[in-house]
Amino acid sequence: MPATTAPRRALALLAALPLLVLAGCGYGSQAKDDGGVRIAAGAEKTDGLDSVRIGYLGNVTHATALVGNQKGFFQKELGATEAKYAVFNAGPSAIEALNSGSIDIGWIGPSPAVNGYARSEGRNLRIIGGSASGGVKLVVNPDEIKSLKDVKGKRIATPQLGNTQDVALLNWIAAEQGWKVDAQSGKGDVTVVRSDNKVTPGAYESGSVDGAWVPEPTASRLVAQGGTVLLDESTLWPDEEFVTTNIVVRQEFLEEHPKAVAAVLKASVDTNEWIGAHPGEAKAAANKQLEKDTGKALPADVLDPAWKSIRVTDDPLAATLAAQADHAVEAGLLEQPDLDGIYDLTLLNKVLKAKGEPAVDDAGLGVQ
Repeated sequence: MPATTAPRRALALLAALPLLVLAGCGYGSQAKDDGGVRIAAGAEKTDGLDSVRIGYLGNVTHATALVGNQKGFFQKELGATEAKYAVFNAGPSAIEALNSGSIDIGWIGPSPAVNGYARSEGRNLRIIGGSASGGVKLVVNPDEIKSLKDVKGKRIATPQLGNTQDVALLNWIAAEQGWKVDAQSGKGDVTVVRSDNKVTPGAYESGSVDGAWVPEPTASRLVAQGGTVLLDESTLWPDEEFVTTNIVVRQEFLEEHPKAVAAVLKASVDTNEWIGAHPGEAKAAANKQLEKDTGKALPADVLDPAWKSIRVTDDPLAATLAAQADHAVEAGLLEQPDLDGIYDLTLLNKVLKAKGEPAVDDAGLGVQ
């Protein structure tokens, strides 16, 4: 897949919050039950590991992880090594878990990945693959906001201080509209309200926020409640492509267990291929996993538009990440980072080559 040219706007991030929810999951139908986890009969451990801990967000933008978990792709490739899962509300929380060693590999947005890399001076993580593009929208109350200019003076929710959508909104406010907002407090020409994705629909219904810049399926939930899509973030990017979700690994884990990392990457590529070939089944599988993770499946009027707005991809769209970091600096949320070495796409490109697929590009930010 071709690299995307640098966008006009960008994202950034701040501190991380604690791990939210842990969830175990199994695999397979032809195997023994080992402690609640389905392991294929005769399978061997990968790199001698008892388990690999995988983190992701309970969002449709993390469709690869949702479907790969539900359909057992990760467990299949890991053999007798158990795939364990942790579910987060937002990327900064996942980065904190990655940095603390609570997870080994995570599906994480670009802004927390950049921030985590910069704060550790390039020592803690690597981006090893892509997962999704798109699936982020500004949804507003049409009675209060009828045009982009009407956003000024209103209260707009984002999932978490410093997460990818939070900074996307802050950048749009400053770079696209010329308004001013204090990034830390969220106060200014627009009031930015940091609200958990689970809480935002209720806040919108009660009128405590006038809209939200959020990922799917929260965006479609708000539309189902009468909201209007005022802006699809993809329209702000050349070719309407921008990295929404990356695959990130702890550097220590990558160095010590490359076979396990390669197994997860192969599972990710296989999952994306399966999603493309079975879109209806994949949508149902993602929804089933969301129900398991969050306790509630999505209704069709939320799931269907949410699913249509994302595109799964193995390409990390590295050029968009570089531009995001530059704009984060301009917003005053990040000191100029050295992103050299943030990517290591070696194992991914080996997986793609074995499947007859073209290599993906690191935009000059790969390990030397």
